[in-house]
Amino acid sequence: MSDDAQERTVLVQERALQAAMLAGDVDELDRLLHPELLAVGPDGQMIDKAGDLAAHRAGRLKITELNEEEVRVRLLGDMAVTFVVLQIRGTIDQAEVSGRMRYTRTWTRDGGVWRVVAAHISPAAP
Repeated sequence: MSDDAQERTVLVQERALQAAMLAGDVDELDRLLHPELLAVGPDGQMIDKAGDLAAHRAGRLKITELNEEEVRVRLLGDMAVTFVVLQIRGTIDQAEVSGRMRYTRTWTRDGGVWRVVAAHISPAAP
């Protein structure tokens, strides 16, 4: 498959991840997140896959609005990085949160399937 086709595939997976986040679809998140996932949240704390899925499953993290403003994909063999700016609204532990967030996600092709192995989330400049 060409690099352009692989980039399009990663973009499709990125948007599937966004849809799963919005829907709180734990099964889809489980499919898209690598077992070794580590993510750094906007508060600087690290979370692993089990913790992320548990937060969605328990309803501690609910996203009610998610709008993609910008996306870039960089492909490097069996690794890819997505740089995404999202306008998000929702709750964390029942506290309202909203804003423009920049997500940097590292994807790996694991058994032919693209999955997120690392992520970093921070506020995006206006």
